[in-house]
Amino acid sequence: MGFIDEIKAKAKANKKTIVLPETEDIRTYEAAEAVLKEGTANLVLVGSKEEIEKNRVGFDISGATIVDPATDEKTASYIEKLVELRQAKGMTEEQAKELLLNNYLYYGVMMVKMGDADGMVSGACHSTADTLRPCLQILKTKPGTKLVSAFFVMVVPECEMGANGTFIFGDSGLEQNPDPEKLAAIALSSAESFELLVGEEPKVAMLSHSTKGSAKHTDVDKVVEATRIAKELAPNLMLDGELQLDAAIVPEIGESKAPGSAVAGHANVLIFPDLDAGNIGYKLVQRLAKAEAYGPLTQGIAKPVNDLSRGCSAKDIEGVVAITAVQAQAE
Repeated sequence: MGFIDEIKAKAKANKKTIVLPETEDIRTYEAAEAVLKEGTANLVLVGSKEEIEKNRVGFDISGATIVDPATDEKTASYIEKLVELRQAKGMTEEQAKELLLNNYLYYGVMMVKMGDADGMVSGACHSTADTLRPCLQILKTKPGTKLVSAFFVMVVPECEMGANGTFIFGDSGLEQNPDPEKLAAIALSSAESFELLVGEEPKVAMLSHSTKGSAKHTDVDKVVEATRIAKELAPNLMLDGELQLDAAIVPEIGESKAPGSAVAGHANVLIFPDLDAGNIGYKLVQRLAKAEAYGPLTQGIAKPVNDLSRGCSAKDIEGVVAITAVQAQAE
């Protein structure tokens, strides 16, 4: 059974309710039909019944709950709660009402905040900033987490490296140029995400263009310091760095370049030094190795809300819904 099939099986075992607010996009309906047919989650679509009926273009979404912010009985309580949460920033009742009635991402996040849904998936036609802004304003960060970051689950076909071809790449979608403390936090969060979603022991490689001092540069120093911090915070975690990519995932090269390292040559969680490297890395693997790429998935938010690439397919949305449901099970 492949990675996403195992995730779907976990999701079916304890069904959660996931909000899909992008009801203007046909991919939402194609994915919704598949999710409902497989039974991986209960779905909420945000929008008027008229809009949704017009936009669904023949896809069967009869099992979904449709919530229209303009008429739903809970909208008034959402407005009140949003004012309470954002009053320090000057939020008025009129502004809250305008936001919730016209920005379905905010409405979806309020459903999660108020316990009327377990998670949300968005981003097919919104930027990462648009998706995460309401999350950071309303849900905030998870207790004990220093920052929100993003990762991709990469599933490489016919690959024995990683966890039978499955890796987490972090941060590949959000944090532009993390300092050592942030890079260490990304590593620890990514290890937790790997253990939750893949179900195996994480082996974390802090990536660089240098392996164990083979190059000297301030960029290398950052990774070395991040590795030190991460090891101090999680001494039992299998984590090592700085490692070049080949030393991290190819056993014989790992043994040659970093002898004695328990991680080198066996890494399944790859932590990139900055967003440029992470974003380029995941897209190279996705396109050239024909890997499945699920994400950017978020970690560090108090409740599971996940982003999508605007180039995503309906099948991608379907997979991320299942992943979000599994994350919600762990809350």
